[in-house]
Amino acid sequence: MAAFTNFATLSHNGKSLVSNTVSGEIPETLTAEKKAVAASYTPGGDVSYVISLVNSGDAALTGLTVTDNLGAVVFAETTVYPLSYKAGSLRYYVGGALQPEPTVTAGPPLTVGGLSVPAGGSAMLVYEAELTAYAPPESGSVITNTASVSGGALVTPVTATATLPVAEEAALSLQKALSPQSVAPGGTVTYSFTLFNHGNTAVALTENAVLTDDFSPVLADLTVELDGTPWTAGTQYRYDAATGAFATLPGQLAIPAASFTQTADGSWTVTPGEATLTVSGTLQTGV
Repeated sequence: MAAFTNFATLSHNGKSLVSNTVSGEIPETLTAEKKAVAASYTPGGDVSYVISLVNSGDAALTGLTVTDNLGAVVFAETTVYPLSYKAGSLRYYVGGALQPEPTVTAGPPLTVGGLSVPAGGSAMLVYEAELTAYAPPESGSVITNTASVSGGALVTPVTATATLPVAEEAALSLQKALSPQSVAPGGTVTYSFTLFNHGNTAVALTENAVLTDDFSPVLADLTVELDGTPWTAGTQYRYDAATGAFATLPGQLAIPAASFTQTADGSWTVTPGEATLTVSGTLQTGV
């Protein structure tokens, strides 16, 4: 809703008189709402957004432009963008019917022009955005994304904002290594399992993560360590020397969360949390 004020001036015989000030309002007939489809974002992933426009007036609104700031934030006196428009993803609906693609400029900011909302009707924009290196990955982070509708018969721009939190989760990967790579029967080999966590949440013992492997050839005389600390068979792991089936027991593996550093240009780097399990044993003779 736009407000306005006005007063009059009367000039007579070199004198001026000023009237009282009156005020009024021009109600806007357009409302806008912006929502993310998902409940949270995952760094490196995509986010789908919906912008809904409703015209409660008796006349169609035409020539509208939607400008989306793609989560713009000021960092070290420059503007960085946690979101990037995914080319070709935008869909434009009027009254639920898909329309030809409007004029789209990826930006940043993203602009969509040539939009119309019928009298007493609605329109909707649906599009996808990719998370950039500027999307904050730390626990508790959010991306606040604002869209502004302008042009046509609008007196003032109409805005809509969506705030999306980062997903609070672990993001795991596993790397296995063998040393030495060439060994005779009866020789000793060591398998190393490095568990990486790229997420902002640690894996706790109570989550009962379990690592399994089937050693072939099978191993004898096993020694097992987690980050250099010896483990005990039956308490922390189980092993079938006849089949080579190995498994850690629930409640024994914990993996720390990643750490994050914001660089001088505002982007983020990730140092994954790590836990390393080593299993050594001798190759059974004759296998």
